[in-house]
Amino acid sequence: MIDQIRYRPIKRSKLRLWAGKWYFTTRRYMKWITNRSIIAKRKQKDVLPFVSFVHKTPLMRNLRNVDNWMQRNKVINLKLGAERLDGLILMPGETFSYCQSIGKPTRGKGYVDGMVLFYGGFKSGVGGGLCHLSNLIYWMTLHTSLTVIERHRHSYDVFPDAGRTQPFGSGATCVYNYLDLQIRNESAFAYQLKFRLTDDELIGEWRSEEQTKYKYEIYEKEHQILSQPWGGYIRHNTIYRKVRNESGELITDEFVTENKALMMYAPLLSQA
Repeated sequence: MIDQIRYRPIKRSKLRLWAGKWYFTTRRYMKWITNRSIIAKRKQKDVLPFVSFVHKTPLMRNLRNVDNWMQRNKVINLKLGAERLDGLILMPGETFSYCQSIGKPTRGKGYVDGMVLFYGGFKSGVGGGLCHLSNLIYWMTLHTSLTVIERHRHSYDVFPDAGRTQPFGSGATCVYNYLDLQIRNESAFAYQLKFRLTDDELIGEWRSEEQTKYKYEIYEKEHQILSQPWGGYIRHNTIYRKVRNESGELITDEFVTENKALMMYAPLLSQA
């Protein structure tokens, strides 16, 4: 049973928010200094021979009460982020860090104001929209033998579903630098990230040195919308993954993650 009191919205002062961000940002910098993991940094133009998984997502979505300029600016930020990651090689034993690979998005690097989710709503912020890229990487990674060692879910479900094709909670939110997406290569061969943008889609690939021997199916269980005593709603589900060999035989059916989010709209509200 979900802890109903814990997931009631909490209002925090600007000072409390600033202090919390400073604390977690500083803690992350210290972790980077003391971390002994080998962080993937090398990029190459030559493309690895095999496609492990490819996925594409629309650049623009019809989101309630969101101005179009935010989405247009998001595309600018995605182009810059994708360029930073395109061609990155993840060798055996190395770890991919989204925050360290992208770096801090600043105006000096060409990033512009886009939509940033913020405590159940949204606001404009430099680099807004880069979570679109981390969501794609996380979803692709679940379809490979790579291991996700750090991933953060959204605490709020801000917008009604609009043409959703993936299970709720199958993305990964990132905030420089304290909310990161980290992926470790525990296989025996190298992987490579590739990205390209068309007029209306972001297309990503995990490529590899060897042909994959497994097929992956990601699905959800226990999808619930739960009314809370304080008047709000909690959305909950669990994500699982089926792994099959080349013959189609089921090797494992494994738990991936659990999601809980405060709903910021009426449960039966349709997306216009």
